[in-house]
Amino acid sequence: MRAAVLTGIRSMDVRDVPDLTVRNADDVLIRMVTVGVCGSDVHYFTAGRIGSQVVQYPYTVGHEGAGIVEAVGAGVSRVKPGDRVAVDPAISCFACDQCLAGRPHTCRRLLFLGCPGQVPGCLSERLVMPEESCYPIADSMTLRQAALSEPLAIGVYAVRQSIPMAGARIGILGAGPIGLSVLAAARAGGVAAVYQTDKIDERLTLARAMGADWIGNPTRADVAAGVNEAEPSQLDAVFECCGQQDALDNAVDMLKPGGKLMIVGIPETDRVSFAIDSLRRKELCIQNVRRQVNCVQPTLDAMEDGSMNVDAMVTHSFPLDRVQEAFDLVAAYGDGVVKAMIEISPEG
Repeated sequence: MRAAVLTGIRSMDVRDVPDLTVRNADDVLIRMVTVGVCGSDVHYFTAGRIGSQVVQYPYTVGHEGAGIVEAVGAGVSRVKPGDRVAVDPAISCFACDQCLAGRPHTCRRLLFLGCPGQVPGCLSERLVMPEESCYPIADSMTLRQAALSEPLAIGVYAVRQSIPMAGARIGILGAGPIGLSVLAAARAGGVAAVYQTDKIDERLTLARAMGADWIGNPTRADVAAGVNEAEPSQLDAVFECCGQQDALDNAVDMLKPGGKLMIVGIPETDRVSFAIDSLRRKELCIQNVRRQVNCVQPTLDAMEDGSMNVDAMVTHSFPLDRVQEAFDLVAAYGDGVVKAMIEISPEG
């Protein structure tokens, strides 16, 4: 089978790799149809690492995927050959203290698709995952939508971990796929007002179309001052979704006393800082967001019933043979890209 592999900094190649087969009772063999390019994939592409996760080349990335079941192990009952499935990229042990405490996302033995030192990603023609990671989708849902459920589930989880959305006034810093996923989840939760920022105008236009009440570009204006002028009492919660120090600073400035800062973005640096005087005087709460917990099925249900729609996030599509072009585009934020998809095989 073929797979797209990182071969060095900003270098990808499509290679023949060993075929995958069903070996364990809970294995599901999936023919991958579509895979989204995530910001974390791009971190590995441009820097070769995220924190302590360092790529050993060659390595296959990718974790936002959907496909069609081809074969299953003897113990599988959740899916069958021919089923179309969304893939949860996390593989938890369900036996450690974290899993037993309802925190499978911080499992002591967690394996995650496309994470160095864990398991290869899904930018390949075939993928084997445990039954627990495979979610059948409705006939009305496309596999592209199923793949989008992965970043959207993170937005759903971030909103669930923050504050009650009904009547809340929030900020979202970053209008990439995660920021827009938070926007969709917050709107579905009944938020009263959304203030969203980004340094790319095309993304702000999309945020406005998806329901942001106020948009601002921090390269041209003091966005914190603009938000505080519009909301003199300031914001109940701010979601930092771009991994930038200046966004963290803006978040602290925008939050009301007792407000909550949700750190969803992955910083490119090993350390970030805060103005401790403001943090302390406002008694702000900081909550990190680690992927998602038990939000895949609710996300798929909300996409199916129309209460959350992120189709507009997909701005570009590439065949597997053009994966280098796709990653170059996303890394450069070129051509107004928000979400690029790699189309690996036909859906039919």
